[in-house]
Amino acid sequence: MRRDVFTSIVAMIALTLLLGLVYPLAMTGISQVLFPGRANGSLVEKNGQVIGSRLIGQDFRKPVIGKNGKPEERASKPVMAADPAFFQERPSTATSYNAAGSSFTNAGPNSLEAMETYKENLQSYLGLERPYDPGLTAAQVPIDAVTSSGSGVDPEISEANALIQGHRVAAVRHLSLAAVDRLISQNTNGRFLGVLGEPGVDVLELNLAVERLAGGAG
Repeated sequence: MRRDVFTSIVAMIALTLLLGLVYPLAMTGISQVLFPGRANGSLVEKNGQVIGSRLIGQDFRKPVIGKNGKPEERASKPVMAADPAFFQERPSTATSYNAAGSSFTNAGPNSLEAMETYKENLQSYLGLERPYDPGLTAAQVPIDAVTSSGSGVDPEISEANALIQGHRVAAVRHLSLAAVDRLISQNTNGRFLGVLGEPGVDVLELNLAVERLAGGAG
């Protein structure tokens, strides 16, 4: 009996040290050596300051300013509108694209609430893009432009979505559409292992590239 208890205690301590200390430290060390960027959150820096992550979408909207010169509010929250100078993320169910509040909608395809949300998102998208792309129709709008991702903070949009928005960004920033399209192509990630998923455009990286180009052009 004593021998069994002693053996059990020794085994518990050994496994705790091995799996609870040695293994995590070894994996952390290996990942820091082989994949330091990914291991630390795929952080993105600008002028030496961390401004985001390649894994988390960001809010590229700005507060709506009322006639009184102050930000408008609705239900004690600031009213936000897309900043036309930036490529926009997918609609988000998370508050201000906050990864700490990542969420998704449980609404099914037959949900009236979901249908109304999609209609509103579609009208907002067309209202934002049509002044710069007059021929744009509702049928041409990619599904990711009106629906949120499962996490609500997806950092990527489809290439088709980015190409539509490129008309607006090029016009607002006084850049050639061809130059903006090249940046979209350069910031488009291919399918995983070449076969899984769809190509996606990292919005944060693309906006940073646009700012660099606009700064150089100015």
